[in-house]
Amino acid sequence: MADLPHLHRTRRQFLADAAILGAGATLGGGLLSACTGAEGGASGKRAQTLFIAGFQWGPPTNFNPLSPTAAWPAGENTEQYIYETLFGFDLLDGSLKPALAKSLQFQNKTTAIVTLQNGVHWQDGKPLTADDVVYTFELAKRHKEISYATFWDYVTSISAVNSSTVKVVLNSSRLNPGMVKGSLAGTYILPSHVWMGVEKKNSQITQFTNMKPMGSGPYKLDNSSATQVAMSRVDSYWGKSAHGSLPHPRYIVHPIFKGNDDGDLAFQHGDIDVSQQFTPQIWQMWQNKHLPVRTWYDKSPYHVPGSIPMLVVNTTKKGLDNVKVRLALAHAINYAQIANTAMSRYSKPANSSLVLPTGAEAEYFNAANVKANGWSYDPHKAVQILEQELHCKKGSDGIYRLPDGTRLGPWTAQTPTGWSDWQTGLQVVASSAKAVGIDIQTQFPQAPQVTQAVQNGNFDLACWGVSGVSPATPWQRFRDVLDSRGVPKPGQSAFYNYGRFHDSRVTPLLEKVATVSGAEAKDLYTELDKIFMQNAPMIPLMYRPLEFFEYNASTWTGWPNAEHPTAPPQFSGAGSMWLYQIKPKSA
Repeated sequence: MADLPHLHRTRRQFLADAAILGAGATLGGGLLSACTGAEGGASGKRAQTLFIAGFQWGPPTNFNPLSPTAAWPAGENTEQYIYETLFGFDLLDGSLKPALAKSLQFQNKTTAIVTLQNGVHWQDGKPLTADDVVYTFELAKRHKEISYATFWDYVTSISAVNSSTVKVVLNSSRLNPGMVKGSLAGTYILPSHVWMGVEKKNSQITQFTNMKPMGSGPYKLDNSSATQVAMSRVDSYWGKSAHGSLPHPRYIVHPIFKGNDDGDLAFQHGDIDVSQQFTPQIWQMWQNKHLPVRTWYDKSPYHVPGSIPMLVVNTTKKGLDNVKVRLALAHAINYAQIANTAMSRYSKPANSSLVLPTGAEAEYFNAANVKANGWSYDPHKAVQILEQELHCKKGSDGIYRLPDGTRLGPWTAQTPTGWSDWQTGLQVVASSAKAVGIDIQTQFPQAPQVTQAVQNGNFDLACWGVSGVSPATPWQRFRDVLDSRGVPKPGQSAFYNYGRFHDSRVTPLLEKVATVSGAEAKDLYTELDKIFMQNAPMIPLMYRPLEFFEYNASTWTGWPNAEHPTAPPQFSGAGSMWLYQIKPKSA
């Protein structure tokens, strides 16, 4: 699951919907009772405080950024608040923006040079050097349990040229600049003078409990409790000169709600300024209630697509191992109904492609290929495949059987309980399939059960995630769906290609496309997409944003949106730049 950091974050929200302590009445320790300013905004300490929601759903117990369960903002979210990455990924154009590093240059195909910003230092005042960068990545060579250990699949060595310059030598036998860029943009750099001591005392470094995080970022942890995480600005932040100013909020507070309803209510009241919660039918807040609420777009799909939840098909199961059965199922599913109900119109109906048709990946999307080789909602076509191509016969129960007597179901489609949008999506899948004569039953166990079943291949169908948009996609998404290398047989844990699909044409295409760009890369992705659409080992169900980005401008103004795109709609990576642009409305 180390390849799915954004998925982890998003799904944790839904898991937490049915749990955790409430806190709405204690937001910010009285900050919300501040007076209203002359321009309609807040005054006093409230005017200096940014309230964020949607990331932390339980009492924070560990801010170890290496822990798989690290509390916000030290987890794999890559918000640049306490810990920072070398670069920030921009989902709108796929670029890497400077963060701790100011440049990334490839001297040749296997040698990359990272140059740090001038004057970078830790919050304790010690300089942040190339040795810290080297230490951070080599830590994952010694501790395979660290999530970014896969960095070493694609890199041979990392070394300090001088105090501000790092040389990265790529693995020529697995050349993949995209995956390397993904690690450089997604890995928090750690202070070696702190973590070397931690490492000596903890053989399992991911198990270390860290309640006093110290990084290089513009905020430090003030306090945390069952009700909130509170940070204050570090006015000696090294980035003041690089960014031209400090981020404008002096304080950031993340209240911890017991569920979406409490968070939505606080957001509507302006007690939350910006949220990453899934809020159904959010447009009603400005269309019907005339609240100062916005998303990136003011019309459907409201959010920028950033991931593609899949119907994962276990291609080793009898019946589902038949490609024509899978294609009939793909034609049977009502994608528009999923977009309208499960995704609350935050998604266009999903295409059959593994490439996102918008944003950073749009240059690789081939609409003609999708039209020629893909599928869409067409129940008559599904029946045609079953009856005319497979020669299936429908039983008295309304379910088709293959000529050898194999009944098309019952197959179980599962996703974790509480992941309401995915549950609704699977219910549409089941009803769509039943309408054409395929028997699918839904089941919603606890998340750990589903995770184990999916990874071990002990499932029929599942709604599950593959890579969201990143510096390594769409390559990583094609790997997740089609690549059989390193994927064990059912019964052992796989971390991609959960359905155990295999096609000998995939590997050489993946190897080649990893090293090229532009038109050549589009041609190769088109070939891979054609293999995908001809075999349907997974079926895209919907588009989701990388992060839900919705704001209430009651207190802060200057938010980015599609008409004012001063920063991407992210909290992570390059999205941190909107902290420097928003200003108190009452100022």
